[in-house]
Amino acid sequence: MTEEQINSNNGNYSAENIQVLEGLEAVRKRPAMYIGDISVKGLHHLVYEVVDNSIDEALAGYCDHIEVTINEDNSITVQDNGRGIPVDFHEKEKKSALEVVMTVLHAGGKFDKGSYKVSGGLHGVGVSCVNALSTHMTTQVFRNGRIYQQEYECGHPLYSVKEVGTTDINGTKQQFWPDTSIFTEIVYKYEILATRMRELAYLNAGIKISLTDLREKDEEGNYKQEIFYSEEGLKEFVRFVDSSREHLMNDVIYINTEKQGTPVEVAIMYNTSYNENIHSYVNNINTIEGGTHLAGFRRALTRTLKKYAEDNKMLEKAKVEIAGDDFREGLTAVISIKVAEPQFEGQTKTKLGNNEVMGAVDQAVGEALSYYLEEHPKESKLIVDKVILAAQARVAARKARESVQRKSPMSGGGMPGKLADCSSKDADECELFLVEGDSAGGSAKQGRDRKFQAILPLRGKILNVEKAMWHKAFESDEVNNIIQALGVRFGVETEDSKEANIDKLRYKKVIIMTDADVDGSHIDTLIMTFFFRYIPQIIQNGYLYIATPPLYLCKKGKTEEYCWTEQQRQKFIDTYGGGSENAIHTQRYKGLGEMNPEQLWETTMNPENRMLKQVSIENAAEADYIFSMLMGEDVGPRRDFIEKNATYANIDA
Repeated sequence: MTEEQINSNNGNYSAENIQVLEGLEAVRKRPAMYIGDISVKGLHHLVYEVVDNSIDEALAGYCDHIEVTINEDNSITVQDNGRGIPVDFHEKEKKSALEVVMTVLHAGGKFDKGSYKVSGGLHGVGVSCVNALSTHMTTQVFRNGRIYQQEYECGHPLYSVKEVGTTDINGTKQQFWPDTSIFTEIVYKYEILATRMRELAYLNAGIKISLTDLREKDEEGNYKQEIFYSEEGLKEFVRFVDSSREHLMNDVIYINTEKQGTPVEVAIMYNTSYNENIHSYVNNINTIEGGTHLAGFRRALTRTLKKYAEDNKMLEKAKVEIAGDDFREGLTAVISIKVAEPQFEGQTKTKLGNNEVMGAVDQAVGEALSYYLEEHPKESKLIVDKVILAAQARVAARKARESVQRKSPMSGGGMPGKLADCSSKDADECELFLVEGDSAGGSAKQGRDRKFQAILPLRGKILNVEKAMWHKAFESDEVNNIIQALGVRFGVETEDSKEANIDKLRYKKVIIMTDADVDGSHIDTLIMTFFFRYIPQIIQNGYLYIATPPLYLCKKGKTEEYCWTEQQRQKFIDTYGGGSENAIHTQRYKGLGEMNPEQLWETTMNPENRMLKQVSIENAAEADYIFSMLMGEDVGPRRDFIEKNATYANIDA
């Protein structure tokens, strides 16, 4: 359909625009296929699917306000001021268009390009999927001065669409109760929803999104609420992500255009750090594995900056060859494009594969960046000087890296001396424990299963890579030991000398095991920062975990029980308390070294009993901001964050 045909519809949105692709039968049988999983991620994905419908209305120009409410009973309400889902008769399905949208998978206006040129959402499973996975759902449509309503149970309508009143507003209101027999986690987390709503507000300038939690009141009796609104969109987004870093310059290089039919929006900042931080989006979805749009951006950035530097004879004194990734050190960028028919691929289906997008982004960024460099010579010199410094550091890093990687990791000779390796060579079953301290490392070596569990003791706190030049990590013994043990290579068979190659990864479970105190938590964060900045594939593939040793050993007579939380300890006391002839005894474990090898195996290492926390990045931009804020130089934001989250801190008894 041509642009002219789309515009000629004059915003009409009726039953004929609703196209049915397939039925809904399999959703309840295999929910993870449609929403990712049935735990925290899938639970919150339900909200995103409903909000995506409202965002689609906003992208089409008919909605500017979305209200999301977590109700007291943990149900969710989403209301927008769009056109309202059509309620007229659908000829093919012989029922109301509203009922079709709510009860048939892949039915909706986003499949008809006359209704929506582009639409948000990754898989477009739609609100019908939410309906199928809810014990109850109520839909109200405000349209043509009337209120239409239909209710459902597990995706089945309880009655036909009916008119229940009059109204002077337009829009759609959805309320749903997630099915507790399907989801293993059923309590909505305010912060997870807030992060996504903030992201959507940045990605869609001019749309107001409110989030209200009716489960929580402050001291004045007001419900917890935030309103997310961005006037400048990506310009504000990149400032937010980069707010904890020292800026090389205060300018945001901003691009907002359309090339080859593809809307392209990009915001760029440079800072004094040593990392590249690029966050890319397609139709509001974070493409964590990148794709053709990211490739087009990088190609344009390298070509344009290099040409400017060469034309102005700024590289002659550098005496070092400039590589592509040198242009991206200290770069923070957000790329957002809209694609009518996105093709996704990759490990998590979040890598864009549309070839035509690469040229569009390349052209848009190249033209706009060339203009900026010519118009801002002072800022341009700062960027090129930063590039030259990065190139010099890269050469130093290569020398350090080569000294580390001279021997093959599979030969055994290249392994760190403290590593107690496992006998298995099958990475899928092998586990590497990164253990705080030699004492705990000794207990872990004795208590482990030698077939598949390897132990690497770490001495003290590893290098804070957030504050260090990139090559300094290869000069750090503890970081080097981790890299060697994993078998990871940098700049091997890749275009980017900083990109980790994990093809020869020796362990598919990397488990951080530290003391249950403040120092242990700090070491956890240092190690996670290293993986996030240097080997993010370990996190993206779900290979990184944190062990959870028990906090207490509770005893009453001959009864013993390990407790991981204060609530478990109190439950033990309530169950076995009383009677002076046998005292209530609680041993608080402050360090792993306090447990003998058998206890450490039984509580923390045995796959039959242990509890591991999997480290995942649900929102890369938010994680980028948090890591830079927690581990960077600026004290103020870190103090505010700690005070805000103090109730979750691990405080020593």
